[in-house]
Amino acid sequence: MRITYDAEVDVLYICFSETTVTIEHLTESIAADYDENGRLAGIEILDAFQQFQDARTLRQVILENVGVSIPA
Repeated sequence: MRITYDAEVDVLYICFSETTVTIEHLTESIAADYDENGRLAGIEILDAFQQFQDARTLRQVILENVGVSIPA
């Protein structure tokens, strides 16, 4: 898993799998990336700083009940 923040476009990205993705906008500010098999490959939080209003929030990401399988 890789977590990045791009300040230029204000996007927090949580990548579960490096692959070609199809993006589905879940809300105006959250998009889910799916791989070719329909599995979740990443999550994009758009306008992240604007939404969180505090740069310290971008330093901590808590994932609950997320399963990530890594191919052997």
